[in-house]
Amino acid sequence: MAFKKTRYAPSPSGFLHLGNLYSMTLTATIAKKEGASILLRIDDMDKVRAKKEYLQDIFESLTFFELPWQEGPRDASEHEDRFSQTSRLYLYENFLEELINKGLVFACTCSRSEIEHAGTHAVYPGTCKNRNISLREKNVCWRLNTSEPIDIQLKEYGKKTERFLLPENMHHFIIRRKDGLPSYQVCSLIDDVHFGIDLIVRGKDLKDSSLAQLYMAQLSGLNDFLNTTFLHHPLLLNKEGHKLSKSAGDTSLQYYRNMGYNKEAIFALLNPEGFGS
Repeated sequence: MAFKKTRYAPSPSGFLHLGNLYSMTLTATIAKKEGASILLRIDDMDKVRAKKEYLQDIFESLTFFELPWQEGPRDASEHEDRFSQTSRLYLYENFLEELINKGLVFACTCSRSEIEHAGTHAVYPGTCKNRNISLREKNVCWRLNTSEPIDIQLKEYGKKTERFLLPENMHHFIIRRKDGLPSYQVCSLIDDVHFGIDLIVRGKDLKDSSLAQLYMAQLSGLNDFLNTTFLHHPLLLNKEGHKLSKSAGDTSLQYYRNMGYNKEAIFALLNPEGFGS
């Protein structure tokens, strides 16, 4: 099967680390093998965590490691002017309205701590599903009503199509945050449809997100996304056995560059024997 387009989708919420490099390198390798073009799509909807220095780091890292892309911004300025997710806010909002019109959305006032103390292992138990809280009320998030069991078909790269039900931790997942902005699940889905992505490479920690997005696409009739192929790759782990994380302060690519490592030396650090998978 030939693929047309894949993407890098970093977020400017911290300096990129080895896990990000691993994922983007794998994306570039597969794109070259399959003859697919690459879109650079930067997930910057979270304006609280997004910083200009992190945005700039994305372009510096891609240039330093000679990772190619054919579509999207060429620098931070062009991203902010033409490609920021805020420029596509109307697409996300139109999609949310479609879900509302189908009766698939309910408002929720629950805090994260309330959910954690509900005795459901931090899985949202559907507390507000039948409370008829107004979607226009302040300080509420919007959740997708996932009561309908759907047979989700996941096309995994190089494997047979697998069938799943929506994972428990994704039941009634958030589609609009309390700050009024669309959630990651909505932005990622609509962006991939908008840009015509048919191959998505992401870490295996995001497999549940893939299933949530496929569930939402099936409810919404987004058939192009239902035909998307995914590759959920192993994760690079730190010395404590946890996945590399910007929020945890794991060593950044910028650090290695500043220490004088050349790209070959940094690529060598991606060996699973050094970090685990």
